[in-house]
Amino acid sequence: MTILVTGGAGFIGSNFVLDWAAQTAEKVITLDALTYAGNRDNLASLAGNERHHFVHGDIADRALLDQLLDTHQPRAIVHFAAESHVDRSIHGPGAFIKTNVEGTFTLLEAARAYWTRLGEDVRSDFRFLHVSTDEVYGSLTPDAPAFTETHPFEPNSPYSASKAASDHLVRAWHHTYGLPVLTTNCSNNYGPFHFPEKLIPLMIVNALAGKPLPVYGDGQQIRDWLYVKDHCSAIRAVLARGRVGETYNVGGWNEKANLDIVRTVCALLDELRPSSEGPYARLITYVKDRPGHDRRYAIDARKIERELGWRPAETFETGIRKTVQWYLDHPAWVARVQSGAYRDWMEKQYA
Repeated sequence: MTILVTGGAGFIGSNFVLDWAAQTAEKVITLDALTYAGNRDNLASLAGNERHHFVHGDIADRALLDQLLDTHQPRAIVHFAAESHVDRSIHGPGAFIKTNVEGTFTLLEAARAYWTRLGEDVRSDFRFLHVSTDEVYGSLTPDAPAFTETHPFEPNSPYSASKAASDHLVRAWHHTYGLPVLTTNCSNNYGPFHFPEKLIPLMIVNALAGKPLPVYGDGQQIRDWLYVKDHCSAIRAVLARGRVGETYNVGGWNEKANLDIVRTVCALLDELRPSSEGPYARLITYVKDRPGHDRRYAIDARKIERELGWRPAETFETGIRKTVQWYLDHPAWVARVQSGAYRDWMEKQYA
């Protein structure tokens, strides 16, 4: 038994691959293009593991996909591969259309051709699980109910628009061709191996380096925060028991304002790695808000709890402590991902 995981060297994908290897005896084929956020170091603990096979390649490469599917005969595809940073999508939307839309289309077509060739005895068990985001639903007012699976799509950034397009493609390939798909829309993830352009890891690494902690606008943008290992367990549940063609929202039941997140990180660092210069909160710096910044996301995750019995195991308080401690324990990983290109990006974005 084998599964194919796209984007398996990225943040959520690598956590899923590591979790899958620890929880099951199934073989994993990891496909990743190793763009700036894909990192083989994330999977270093699987070196020499016969149940894991890494392939450097692009989901837009149809010939490679056909060869992988025919060779390894996976029973499922778990599709993480995506460009995922809103700020980068504002500066360069083309890469997001290429990977998230065109790449997903190519993967769906390869999966459809492979699934069609399967024997009747295994075809009904095949699954294509597409991992998406709550950002496809748009922005909520402070008192609006949380996003449900039937909330209309109202994407507001090139990133969220490209993910919404990929969600629509996945749905259409099920309804038109019968491809047995599942979709998950998750809230903001955090945890180990998170590339330090996103809020929580950026605050940790900047604080430890004594650099400013940039906060957009007034810092009152609200997100629902999901510990990445809880997200992995949710995906396992959807893959195992989810109803074909259905969408499941995955959230952490943790709505927090960005500024509160930053202050929480600072307080944990004050406790775990105090600075001789004083409290880390002194580094908080307000910067110009990004264009079209959504004000609030919130996930209603009652469907996945009701149908599949899943709830997050971590509270925000337990998850964020584990996350900060992980970054303190892995300075070499942080140093390796902060390349010259990363430094140039941060200077461009927050100047």
